[in-house]
This record gives sequence, C-alpha cells and structure tokens, in this order.
Amino acid sequence: VGVSGPGVVRAALAKAPDANITEVADIIKKTAFKITRMGQLVGMEASKRLGVPFGIVDLSLAPTPAVGDSVAHILEEIGLERCGTHGTTATLALLNDAVKKGGVMASSYVGGLSGAFIPVSEDQGMIDAVNEGALTIEKLEAMTCVCSVGLDMIAVPGDTSAATISGIIADEAAIGMVNQKTTAVRLIPVIGKGVGETVEFGGLLGHAPIMPVNSFSCEKFVNRTGRIPAPIHSFKN
Repeated sequence: VGVSGPGVVRAALAKAPDANITEVADIIKKTAFKITRMGQLVGMEASKRLGVPFGIVDLSLAPTPAVGDSVAHILEEIGLERCGTHGTTATLALLNDAVKKGGVMASSYVGGLSGAFIPVSEDQGMIDAVNEGALTIEKLEAMTCVCSVGLDMIAVPGDTSAATISGIIADEAAIGMVNQKTTAVRLIPVIGKGVGETVEFGGLLGHAPIMPVNSFSCEKFVNRTGRIPAPIHSFKN
C-alpha cells in the first residue's frame, strides 16, 4: 500500500507558524502516524476482501503537479523563503527523519522507499524554485544525501555530453555507496532545447524547466576504465 500526503503535512504545519524546530518535528511525526495508520487499515481491509496477504506500507511523501501537493512547499512552510536556499538540506533531513519515525510507530509493516521524494517535474514548488534560480542540480545532489532516492525527473539540455551524464550518475552512485542508501538518477536530456526552456511531459509527470549542468568536462575521469574501490565500511564483516 502506497501512502502519500505532502499537502496534509503542509496543512498541519501551517496551523503552527510559530512552532520551534522540536515542535515542527513532532507535528510531522504525528501527521505521518495518522497517514500511515489509515493506509494500513485500508490496506488490510483490501487484502481481506481480495483474499491475499497484506504486504507493506510504503510511506513516501511523493509530490504531484496538483496545487498544494509539493514537498518543496513543506520545506518552505518550515521556514525557507524558497526551496534550494541555504538550510534546505537540513530542513529536508528533519522532514525525512520525522516522517519515518511517525510511520514506524504507526505500523509494523513500513517498507519501500519511505520518506520524501524530490522530483523536479512532478513538484510545482521545485519547478518554481528552479525558475527563480534558488534550486540547482548541485543543491539537489546535496539533498539526495538525506532523502530517500536520488536525482529525479530533471530535464537538462539536449546537447549535454554522455561524459557529463556519466559523471552525474557516478556522483549519485558514490552518495549511495558511502551512505549505504538507495540512489538513482532520472535525468532527461531534452533534444533541441536549452537552459531556460520548458518541456511538457503530461499527466503525473508534469512539466520541467531545462536546468543547466556544469560546463567543465569530466570526460578523462569517466573514460579511465577500472573500478572505484569499495569503501572501507564494506569490510565491516
């Protein structure tokens, strides 16, 4: 059972604009508890009616292009002028931690990629932040260190080189390896379009501004061949 609710979390925080950080975390935990509990009750009833075993509750704050259904807007409700400014990674870490703590308390079956997703094209708050210059690929990469997934639904210029794309993927793989977490890259080179233009995907995939990538080359690194050695924590057994 997939459970989401960015709009619900933001609405709960909006009722306590003067709350301190500890109180903000408690509000998120309590809201996540309610969402998860409802998801489990609905899921167990559905399983009973279908005659199949109940699996897990995947508590993921997954945004949609719908107004008010944005993870970026939750971060801004906590106190950021715009998602992507300094403090964004810390705020996202707070959100992710509180969502997981509330969800785990509500169900013994929490699993999947529980936490906050940060796709650009599917989150209107992220789109606005990119258009205003507050959010960059580099900041999104930093944010992936503390959220559930990786770089997600990011449109880049169609002439972005294969080496640059490989370097971006390598950076995310390194973050996942060192932090022992899942990471992925959904990067979309949009043929014929450049920085500042927009691409329409339609439906839940929404639309995305074309984001700039670093203009300096990593081709020599990418083409060296060989393997990056396993990090020291891989030898802990």
